[in-house]
Amino acid sequence: MRTFVDDIAGHASLAPDRVAVTTPAGEVTYAELTARIDALAAVLRARGARPETVCAVAVERGVDAVVAPAAVVRCGAAFLGLDPEQPPARLAALARSGGAELLVTTSALAGGLDLPIPGPPVLLDRPGSAVGADGPGRPLGERSLAYVSHTSGSTGEPSAVLVEHRGLDSYLRFIARDYGLGPDTVALQLAPLGYDASLRDTFAPLLAGGRLVVVPRSALLRPEEFGAVVREHGVTAMLSTTPSFLSFLAGQPNGARLLAGVRLVVSSGESLRPFLAAGGRPLVRGDLVNQYGPTECTMTSTRYAVPARPDVLTDTVGTPIDGVVVRLLDAGMSPVPDGDAGEVYIGGAGVARGYRGRPARTAECFVPDPFGPPGARLYRTGDLARTGPDGLEYLGRGDRQVKIRGYRVDPAEVEGALLSHAGVTGAVVTSETDAQGRVFLVAHVTGDLAGTTDAALRAHLAAGLPPHLMPRRFVRLAELPTTRGGKADRRALSQTGGRS
Repeated sequence: MRTFVDDIAGHASLAPDRVAVTTPAGEVTYAELTARIDALAAVLRARGARPETVCAVAVERGVDAVVAPAAVVRCGAAFLGLDPEQPPARLAALARSGGAELLVTTSALAGGLDLPIPGPPVLLDRPGSAVGADGPGRPLGERSLAYVSHTSGSTGEPSAVLVEHRGLDSYLRFIARDYGLGPDTVALQLAPLGYDASLRDTFAPLLAGGRLVVVPRSALLRPEEFGAVVREHGVTAMLSTTPSFLSFLAGQPNGARLLAGVRLVVSSGESLRPFLAAGGRPLVRGDLVNQYGPTECTMTSTRYAVPARPDVLTDTVGTPIDGVVVRLLDAGMSPVPDGDAGEVYIGGAGVARGYRGRPARTAECFVPDPFGPPGARLYRTGDLARTGPDGLEYLGRGDRQVKIRGYRVDPAEVEGALLSHAGVTGAVVTSETDAQGRVFLVAHVTGDLAGTTDAALRAHLAAGLPPHLMPRRFVRLAELPTTRGGKADRRALSQTGGRS
């Protein structure tokens, strides 16, 4: 099949001198970008990368973060993105659960990475020789593995999701087509590396022949620097924006000016409703799209074009994207009547292969579609929704998982990390919502912690967890309240969330 990297190479043939990527270090044309991709792909083939080989990519923001995953795809293998800024223990867990067999990085980062990956790394700044490479390799099938992403897991180890090319390539092309991306598009890369959202705002503009602007993440978090980047480069599209980031911009004295000239803002990862309810829609003068979908279904399953005067009483996420089926089913997997709440099941091209090394969880979450053709599957999201006049209306989770700054979080993963502390004998993590509608975690702990500060607990967690899994508050208790059945009484604990 034709991959998104083939589309990028096509632009190199038609317009070799068109700028593909702009960074503080300079500009890279489509011809230069494709040449670098092909050269690295040859090295990876020489190192044994083949279909189903998982290559971990640990690089800093910049052109390398474009070249490396594209080269992995070009040689027929699958990539696993790793953010070098994550804690080393976390990176090791991701590499282990993702089944990484090769590491692609730079000489500056290689010494600080202690990952369970065999053999020496492939260094982008010193790639070596491609002698022994066997040419482009056979064409990929649509069921070939494209990339591995991760979700928060209740076992204490992140769950590796296996996404195939039929999901990734059809999705990226849908984004380009549905949102009108093209050679005049100038997209700002916003999403952190290592998360699947970064694939959307990196590769959708490039397969459409547009220009990608990549700047240090620190510049994105300072309002004046962010606005300067948008103005200097003429940014027209932001494809991976969280509602939290939009609220951050809206809170600035000159918030609307920061987005001047941006024609398209795509929001995803958490509820957009608090931002809209706070009157944030005028901040985005162009099109604002609300997207919904889990990692297990290739990032996005539905989208909704938010009108200038939105209904702020509902959390509308809209209608399915091309090739996707959304079903609202009851506990017996029968369709619910229009207007009634049901669990969201998603089918179609975007449904992932499953969880690597976890057949039981895969069987539990990826189920046969009783209303589809033979072999069709549905992903059971655990989300609740109903059908409204503008499509799907999101109603929240049916389980403990929550969204924190755009990331799906299982509180049990944080509980497991807390219990690994020598002084903690019990831990239950609940979620709360602040006055701005932002969800945060509260950790309720027991144990001999008189001499252990909150900062020490945070430092313990930071050794293995990323920032979005960090509790905002710690509540120390003599004992955890329980229900009559002996389980932790989370309702009672949530009432103590604001007191420590």
